[in-house]
Amino acid sequence: MTAPSITPSRAPAVRYLLRLADLCLIHAQRLGEWCGHAPILEEDIALTNLSLDLIGQARALYTHAGRLGAADTGGQPLDEDQLAFLREERDYLNPTLVELPHSADGSPRGERDFAVTTLRNALVATWLRLAWERLTESSDEEVAAIAAKAVKEARYHQQHSADWVLRLGDGTDESARRMQNAVEQLWRFVPELFEDDEVDAHAAASGLGPAASSLKEAFDAEIAELMAEAQLKAPAVGVFRSTGRRGVHSEHLGFILAEMQHLQRAYPGGAW
Repeated sequence: MTAPSITPSRAPAVRYLLRLADLCLIHAQRLGEWCGHAPILEEDIALTNLSLDLIGQARALYTHAGRLGAADTGGQPLDEDQLAFLREERDYLNPTLVELPHSADGSPRGERDFAVTTLRNALVATWLRLAWERLTESSDEEVAAIAAKAVKEARYHQQHSADWVLRLGDGTDESARRMQNAVEQLWRFVPELFEDDEVDAHAAASGLGPAASSLKEAFDAEIAELMAEAQLKAPAVGVFRSTGRRGVHSEHLGFILAEMQHLQRAYPGGAW
């Protein structure tokens, strides 16, 4: 017996929270891939702890999103496990940036490159810190409470990743080359983080949370300062736009979900 897929509520408030939760979950899943493989022992532990922080944030958001969407799911709230493990790929709303592999060439089978992970951590942590700060003022008291805890974690994540960007970008010729390559690889996926739609408009109008575009000015300023200090150069932004926040993903997410969902699909409702 295989667990069937669930269909979450499509209410704007639920989708807004799922976007944030999915970002945290998929980013955590990628970070977890470094467990036992990081370049130094301390960073092996650090990346695992970052992943656990993000999973905790995702759990809280999924639980609340499930309650908010209960009216659209037969009156029974979907729980965190159902939302994390039993949706189809198109129902995940994370930005494409967090589902990309760690490789220097962007391929799933390429050699894992710590520079790619380091830069992505800095980009995502900066965005999350800005979002959580705004969400502490959410009209939804539960969301505000989640944000109040999460923002403390995000500040540490941002500082930790920024330290590595500086260390590698302004380090040896090889580390600088790898960091600049990571910039070239990841930069085209950044604009998606700030594209608004009807979900953002609803959140901003209701006071639930900020529209994505409202975070861009502060994000650009902080990342520009980091890049300059690390002696990295941002490429020009082209016309390409990724679409993960709308449920249209790269080829990489399916492989992540296949691994992540296996136990819950194979043993529905399983308990230890």
